[in-house]
Amino acid sequence: MTARDPDHRPGRAAAPRAVAKEAETLRAELDRHSYLYHVEARPQISDAQFDELFRRLQELERDHPDLITPDSPTQRVGAEPLEKLETVEHVAPMLSLDSTQDANEVRRFHDRVAKLLGEGIEPRYMLQPKLDGASIELVYEQGVLARAVTRGNGRAGEAVTMNVRTIASVPLRLRTEARPAPDLLALRGEVMMYISDFQNFNARLVERGAEPYASPRNSAAGAVRQLDSSITASRRLDVIVYDVLAADGTRFATDSAGVQAIREWGFKVPERTSVARSVEEILAYQASFAQVRDDLDYEIDGVVIKLDDLGARAAMGTTSHHPRWALAYKFPPRQEVTRIDKIDVQVGRTGVLTPVALLRPVVVGGVTVSRASLHNREELKRKDLREGDTVRIQRAGDVIPQVVEVVEKGAHRAAPFEMPSECPACGSRVVEDGPRTVCPNRFGCPAQLKGRIVHFSARDALDIEGLGDETANLLVESGFVRELAGLFDVTPEQLMELEGFAEKSAHALVAAIHARKVPELARFLIALGIPEVGVSVARDLAGQFGDFERIRAASREELEAVPGIGPRMSEAITDFFADARNQGAIFAVLARGVRPQSSEPVRTDLPDLGAAVFTGTLPVARVVAEDAWRRVGGKATGSVSKKTVFVVAGDDPGSKLEKAEKLGVEVLDFEGFVARLRELGGDLEV
Repeated sequence: MTARDPDHRPGRAAAPRAVAKEAETLRAELDRHSYLYHVEARPQISDAQFDELFRRLQELERDHPDLITPDSPTQRVGAEPLEKLETVEHVAPMLSLDSTQDANEVRRFHDRVAKLLGEGIEPRYMLQPKLDGASIELVYEQGVLARAVTRGNGRAGEAVTMNVRTIASVPLRLRTEARPAPDLLALRGEVMMYISDFQNFNARLVERGAEPYASPRNSAAGAVRQLDSSITASRRLDVIVYDVLAADGTRFATDSAGVQAIREWGFKVPERTSVARSVEEILAYQASFAQVRDDLDYEIDGVVIKLDDLGARAAMGTTSHHPRWALAYKFPPRQEVTRIDKIDVQVGRTGVLTPVALLRPVVVGGVTVSRASLHNREELKRKDLREGDTVRIQRAGDVIPQVVEVVEKGAHRAAPFEMPSECPACGSRVVEDGPRTVCPNRFGCPAQLKGRIVHFSARDALDIEGLGDETANLLVESGFVRELAGLFDVTPEQLMELEGFAEKSAHALVAAIHARKVPELARFLIALGIPEVGVSVARDLAGQFGDFERIRAASREELEAVPGIGPRMSEAITDFFADARNQGAIFAVLARGVRPQSSEPVRTDLPDLGAAVFTGTLPVARVVAEDAWRRVGGKATGSVSKKTVFVVAGDDPGSKLEKAEKLGVEVLDFEGFVARLRELGGDLEV
């Protein structure tokens, strides 16, 4: 929002041309010096000189409000506090990364990528430090910052535009000296608080008697989500940008070209980015950062390995959680020693009973840890962990606390811990499922019910606004909801009896619940919490069957006909729908008037063009060629047989070409394959 002088009235005379020119020059100079100071770290003028220029621009804009522009340096701070943060869809999904600490997993990742690229094409990777900050999407329209959105669930997040405008390293207008600004540009970066600034900030909190933050990342995330942007401005934050999510009218062949463009548009990019062509180069890059990690003034928890070829990336695609073309290679976890005061059991949403160590609080890598999962009864027995033991703990991936080993047994050591024979939440007899202990009372157990309500209402599921952990706990503990279907029976009057609810919020939540009685089929499948069924599988099932009753009645063979669903997954789905308790819970939900929408089945008008085999070195990544063939109705396999419709042979094709010739299978060169695609209405997308 553009600030205006309260005395300004329509028709007031515009600023003289000379004054407008001076203001324009001042804005450009302030932007240039801010970039040199905050991004390039090579200031050309003193702080006092910068402040003098800034005050002169403020003076001109105060006297001539028509000169104020949204991207003026004076407009970084000053908006009125918000009542709440708005939820906004991302321009493109912001996926998390698959990760490992095992060098052998890095090798397997490389082998998978190389196989998908095809023979003779050597993978080239973009390497970056894995910044441990708060992810942010920055969207520019016509070169001007339009909005900033937190990662949220990867598809939508909270609009924090006014807060991000206060961060000096974020340009309000893109620099265009070296590269023009696209009409629409979406970038991904990390909001960072440097360790030295974090320590100073925490020291000030302690002096005031306030609770300090656990880590720089938590502090950065909290700062960027303030309702009052002046609070964000008071924190020392930085933004480092590393990915082009979307750019209208601009295409990059490689990730490294995209990062160069980001730098030219005026952003900070990660330090010491590099490219690699071998696993050895990747391992050496990670090791080099591990050596200096403790000397850095910002948190990193590993390095990121990304295929540089953007065309091949698009063809490889993603799972519902992470891209197939990237991997985070993380550092070994940081460790500390503390004592187990007590071992407790918690019941999760899926009914698994997990032993949990309640620890003497200890700081591990800047985060205070007081609880750690002990995973299951067999892990507990193997490590022989008991109350009173002094133990070594670590944050796996610098996030999840876990107990590594016993360092010293307690002087008066407790007896070995035994898992309960009954669920501590509902009293049902527990069952053993391999190393896990499970409460089978899936929809009737209060502990599971709380988690299932939260899952049922999550963004990927029914997306019921206002129904989170705290409200779910209140609904179950009050007895107002005793089964999942009971959500649809809750009244505003009941909610008004609960802490935190007034008449308006009570009516709003009931309305939000009833507004979701006709959900999309895929969302309903996710909401039910069917084992093995996440976002991607739910969409595949909805697309294949189109109707909830057909899915519920599907046999294992019918399920396994859906691409990506194997024997284990089909067994889990059919077992879920065959369970009498699950049937009763689903019947009760449907009896409340919930009607999942039928979906349009997947396209069946494509002809079955059969399986092709690609061999040798092709001008494009093999995965790109295979994807193009699938889009016109074909399939791609790795071996030649009599059923193969043709083989596409690149340079140095090897034994597959010999086998094709022996079996009389048609052989196409790459140009012939492209011509065949175009005859069928397809083409390569590179």
